[in-house]
Amino acid sequence: MRSPFRTIAIVTVAASLLAVFLRNVDLQRVGAEITRAKPEWLAFVLMTALSNLVIRAYRWQYLLEPLGRPDFMRAFRATTVGFAASAILPARAGEVIRPYFLTRTQPDRSMSTSGAFATIILERLLDILTVIVLLAAYVFAFERGLGRSHPAVFEGLKWTAATAASAAIAGLVALFVMAGHPERLGASVQRLAHVLPAKLAGIVAGVAERFALGLGVIRRPSRLAIALALSFPLWLSIAAGIWGIAHAFAIRLPFAGSFLIMSLLTLGVAVPTPGGVGGYHAAYHYGATFFDARDEAAVGAAIVAHLFSIVPPLVLGLWFAAREGLSVVGLRHVADEVGQGGTISL
Repeated sequence: MRSPFRTIAIVTVAASLLAVFLRNVDLQRVGAEITRAKPEWLAFVLMTALSNLVIRAYRWQYLLEPLGRPDFMRAFRATTVGFAASAILPARAGEVIRPYFLTRTQPDRSMSTSGAFATIILERLLDILTVIVLLAAYVFAFERGLGRSHPAVFEGLKWTAATAASAAIAGLVALFVMAGHPERLGASVQRLAHVLPAKLAGIVAGVAERFALGLGVIRRPSRLAIALALSFPLWLSIAAGIWGIAHAFAIRLPFAGSFLIMSLLTLGVAVPTPGGVGGYHAAYHYGATFFDARDEAAVGAAIVAHLFSIVPPLVLGLWFAAREGLSVVGLRHVADEVGQGGTISL
């Protein structure tokens, strides 16, 4: 059962961020900005939103190859279901639902959920590194005036990028060590039998070993390099969507400037509200101010950008989930079970 205190906390955070986002804004003018948005650019943004899902699914299919490469459509369906779940459930629940849905729909059920979940963690580390590289490219190659016009922000970006890069690299090193000896990891965890019931320790050890097997792609540096290379088309497509939204609302955003907003959005959606509500909007609004966007245009662009980021996967994901007999309640049940330490189809 989900804690009511956690729900209250999430709702409070989302409401607070939305209050900051909408502070001193004329909503009637925001509505007018949205109705004036250029439809040809919105069509372009919709195309990027769909291409993001395709590229994500293809990269995930590659990461899953050591476990038994699923066909592309299964990876695509699981990806959309995961993102749909994250859009309507808190705490990025889709991250655990996505591997569960994939293994549930595998014909032979040969792939373990814990192994597939390991690839999700690897995905996030690759995403962090890619976003940091693009942010560094913007700060140091495309926009040298940021340090003079916003010195505090410039220093904050450098500190955040350095910290995130260090954490991501440390995480990759730790995963590399785990992936190198999955059986040794299982044996180490098996020693938990001294403090846990032997049966429970055996289950945990098996899950840990299958988790390490899911990191097979990083046992070969060449495969890891390819996985990282596949991350750049994904994030350049996301950047193109941000750039397209700016053009739809007549915001003077150079393409490289979308790397800055994209980095801020990555921080904004780290707040565990459903669909990143509040955090996404506040981060976009803040980023748009660096490009002299009017408040009403920035707010309107943030609202539309958020809708384009969640509606396509939400519609597709709920449809695919329904075809497998999973309703929204069912998705919530899966997230709750895993969050409470359940072992659904591990």
